Amino acid sequence: MKAIVRYNYGGPEVLKIEEVEKPIPGEKEILVKVISSAVTTADTMLRAGTPKFARVFLGMKRPKSKLIGTGFSGVVEAKGTAVENMEIGDEVFGETGINFGANAAYVCMSVDGVVLRKPASLSFEQAALMCDGPLTSMNFLRNLTTIQLGDRVLINGASGSLGTAAVQLAKHFGAHVTGVCSARNHELVKSLGADKVIDYAKQDFTEEGSYDVIYDTLGYSSFSKCKRVLSNRGKYLSPVLSGRLLLRKLFNFLTKKKALFSATGMKPAPELKELLIELCLLCNQQKLTVVMDKTYPMEEIVAAHEYVESGRKRGNIALTIVPSK
Repeated sequence: MKAIVRYNYGGPEVLKIEEVEKPIPGEKEILVKVISSAVTTADTMLRAGTPKFARVFLGMKRPKSKLIGTGFSGVVEAKGTAVENMEIGDEVFGETGINFGANAAYVCMSVDGVVLRKPASLSFEQAALMCDGPLTSMNFLRNLTTIQLGDRVLINGASGSLGTAAVQLAKHFGAHVTGVCSARNHELVKSLGADKVIDYAKQDFTEEGSYDVIYDTLGYSSFSKCKRVLSNRGKYLSPVLSGRLLLRKLFNFLTKKKALFSATGMKPAPELKELLIELCLLCNQQKLTVVMDKTYPMEEIVAAHEYVESGRKRGNIALTIVPSK
C-alpha cells in the first residue's frame, strides 16, 4: 500500500510516498481503508523533531516510526474475529495517536482505541479533522476549566484549527468570546460567534482587558505576560508545552491564577471518545462547524506541510488519500 514516510527529521522535503506492507487486523482490530487524513501543526513539529525534548519519545537521532499522521476517516474493509461493534462497510473516523500511520492507504485500529462511526452530517474530510482542533479545544475548555455563563474568554490564534473550534465551543458554553487573529481573518472569526476580535498586529491583548480564561492555542504568549489581564482566579491554557509553562504549572499552588497544559492525545481512549461523541452531537445540531481551509491530494504532502508552516492557514488542512464518491 502507499504511505507517506520519513526516515530523518527535517523540513517538508523529507516526506516521501513509498510502498509499505499493508497491515493485517488482529482479532480485536479493524482495517480501515483511509479516505482522508489530517495535516496538522503537530504533524509538522513531529516531522521536524521539535521541540527537541520530544525526541526522547520519538527517537533521538531519527524517528522510531517512519510513518506519520494521526487523524483519519475511511471505511472498514476487514475486521478481526472478536470485533462485534463494527461491520465491514462502516464509515469511521478516529486517531492513531503515537502509533501514527494515518497518512497512508490503510490503517489498523483496535476497537478499544479512538475510533467511532462517522456522523452522516460530516464529510470524510471534516471527520478526519475532528481529532485535532475540535477534540483538543473541547478537552481544554471542558476539562481544564469550567466556563460559566458570561465568563470572559480570549482565544489567541482564533483563526487556526484549534482556535476556530474554540471560538464556537466557548460561545456554546455561554462565554463572552474575544478572538485574536490577523485582520484578514476577522470576518471568519466573527462569523463563528466571537463577540470581539483583536488584530494582533495592532494591539497586544496582554496590555488591557480582563479575562477569566485565556486559551493560547499557538503558545506564542506566556502566563507571565497574560497574568496582568487574567481575573483573580483566571486560567491561562496552552496546548504548546514549554519549559516555562511546565515550571509555572508546577508552582500553580502559589497563586489563584493558574497556568494549565494537557497532552490531549495521551488521554485514555474512553475519555477521548466521550468528548468526540459530544462534538459529533454539536455538529449534528449545527452548533459546531469544522472549518476547512484546503484539501491536498496525497501526492502533494510536501506542499501541505509547507502551507501549514506558512502561518497563513485558516482552520484545518485535509489530505485526500482516496477520493470519496
